[in-house]
Amino acid sequence: MKRIAILASGSGTNAENLVRYFTGHPSIEVAVVICNRRQAGVYDRLRPLGIEVEYWGKEHWLDPTRVTAYLQEQGVDLVVLSGFLAVIREPMLTAYRDRIVNIHPSLLPRHGGPGMYGHHVHEEVLADGDEQSGITIHLVNEQVDGGHILAQFTCPVMPDDTPDTLAERIHPLEYAHFPPTIERYLGSI
Repeated sequence: MKRIAILASGSGTNAENLVRYFTGHPSIEVAVVICNRRQAGVYDRLRPLGIEVEYWGKEHWLDPTRVTAYLQEQGVDLVVLSGFLAVIREPMLTAYRDRIVNIHPSLLPRHGGPGMYGHHVHEEVLADGDEQSGITIHLVNEQVDGGHILAQFTCPVMPDDTPDTLAERIHPLEYAHFPPTIERYLGSI
């Protein structure tokens, strides 16, 4: 059985989607869900599913030695960033080389890097006049949003789009494609 850890910072819609997708899966299970913000919605979203979300505060992500050791003790094979808003650092990058996956709400390499998340990304897409946007599912490395791209899925950018309407078009791409992409990648490692 392959074991994944989900790291989240926000409302937890993608985390919930992942948990639902992998519940009862014959070869993949969600081993642990960790959040770095006390007030995030992911706690309430996953509680009805019987998933306990663990809190590991900001101080743990400046030097994630303890988190890395904990994930290894839990037998985690793959770390999945699901709206996780902290930069992954050593020793986690080495311990989980090519085994940390992130989802980004644009077509990387456009609109990626430090500070580019959520509405900031959608605002940039619109400001640059992009005709299409979408999602990128990629591996995490030392460069923020710079890891190997596993998959990209697109949607059109409409002339009257706002960051909110563009986000509404991108969310279904995340829900439809993030879990099966993780499933395929786990089957290949």
